[in-house]
Amino acid sequence: MEKKWHRPGRSARFGLLSKLIPVLWLTAGMVSAQQYVDVTRFGARRDSSQLATTAIRKAIEAAAKVGGGTVYFPPGLYKTGPIHLRSHITLLIDAGAEIHFSDDFDQYLPMVPSRWEGTDVINFSPLIYADHAENIAIQGRGLLHGHGRKWWHYSEVIVKNSPGSKWQDEFHRLNKDVLHPDLPGWVERGFLRPPFIQFMHCKNVQIEGVTITNSPFWTVNPEYCDNVTVSGVTIDNPQSPNTDGINPESCKNVHISNCHISVGDDCITIKSGKDRSGRKSNVPAENHTITNCTMLSGHGGVVIGSEMSGGVRNIVISNCIFDGTDRGIRIKTARGRGGVVEDIRVDNVIMRNIREQAVVLDTQYVKTNPEPVSGRTPAFRRIHLSNISASGKQAGYVNGLEEMPVEDISFTGLRFRTETGFVLGNARQVVFRDVTLTTTQGPAVTADRVSGLEINGLRTEKAVAGAPVIDLKNVTEALVSGLFLPALADVFLRVSGSESAGIVVTGNHLKKAIIQREQEVPADAIARLP
Repeated sequence: MEKKWHRPGRSARFGLLSKLIPVLWLTAGMVSAQQYVDVTRFGARRDSSQLATTAIRKAIEAAAKVGGGTVYFPPGLYKTGPIHLRSHITLLIDAGAEIHFSDDFDQYLPMVPSRWEGTDVINFSPLIYADHAENIAIQGRGLLHGHGRKWWHYSEVIVKNSPGSKWQDEFHRLNKDVLHPDLPGWVERGFLRPPFIQFMHCKNVQIEGVTITNSPFWTVNPEYCDNVTVSGVTIDNPQSPNTDGINPESCKNVHISNCHISVGDDCITIKSGKDRSGRKSNVPAENHTITNCTMLSGHGGVVIGSEMSGGVRNIVISNCIFDGTDRGIRIKTARGRGGVVEDIRVDNVIMRNIREQAVVLDTQYVKTNPEPVSGRTPAFRRIHLSNISASGKQAGYVNGLEEMPVEDISFTGLRFRTETGFVLGNARQVVFRDVTLTTTQGPAVTADRVSGLEINGLRTEKAVAGAPVIDLKNVTEALVSGLFLPALADVFLRVSGSESAGIVVTGNHLKKAIIQREQEVPADAIARLP
């Protein structure tokens, strides 16, 4: 027998509707849990005719009172001062919505606990800020505009020629314990531009989908956070001072994916505090994945440091494209920072039009004199790069300290076409395996004061006249094997330095290329096997 559909009676329909009402919409006077809080219902104007700071604050407070919710920005143009998030709050910025942040510095007072280039300070409020919050998010297809130009100009031009200001006076009053060596030059000036988005000591953070532009300083800067996801975000800053893209610092369990970044400084940088302040906090950056991102303009594609005094460990970078950055993968630090960078994996990356080095591992980013190993001494170890193609100026630069060489470094499956090759100094246990490296100037690999060097399966498409393919100086315990060189190569290996020893050459396809041993090299330093 066919069943008939019966429409519920009026009383049943009213009962159903009464259950749905709490999850539909909010008014300014009635707020329920899990609601969308429309900022326009709290007085925000969609034509930017007045500041929406108070309206946005009231909307956040209304949602927070009932345990959290989504603060919604419908399409329109909003002008505001800083936005302070609270636990269990999501900012949803719809397609067609633009939030423009005021460049009136007074809007970012009172100053709040912050971190600036690795040093804990009290400073201007970031444009979007949270402190000790959890389950917070920024989502949507809208635009966040920082109007950073006035900040850049005041910091870089006005402050340098100004006797002082109320903002500088307030900074100095609140930061008496910050020493000049912590922020050389900046403490005296007393005017630190705020990051765009900075979350301090937060858990479960998401930033998804939005476009961010014209940041006053670093753009996305979580500090001391746990479980951070940044996905599908576009960051577009013009040429400007220190407008890095995504800078997680002293965070753990960070996931960055599907982002498109073009900025005035580094695109993505992993940090963990600077010098004295960083060693005092001693909170590492750990367990980060960076994948499926594109980087265009920027000083570096993905960078670790130079503020890394708390240490950096367990980092995976994969499936990324760098096109036109100054450098590709860059890990940098200096004496005085302390900290250990270890267990770094880079795989499946394409680099094009790199203006300087495709790969940099540098523990002398700031030139200093050797000193006894202590808590001030940084260390790099267990860093492995594979399946990378690159074109640009220089293939790579690996530079350790005399008292602390970089250690356990490998390059596998590289395909590089660059003006100059790899330069290595003060390193241990470095491996090149299945690498094609074609240069227009000088050797493919130059090593000085390196021990435990393995070069296996190196190929070059075209030899450089008058230059060896491999140039070793004071290198010990090295294995050179499986090389394939073009017929035009004259010298495939040059060895110099009186400390050279234990160099084994075997199983190479060398045509007529020879080994050139300089006069100071001991006669038994090189063993040539079949």
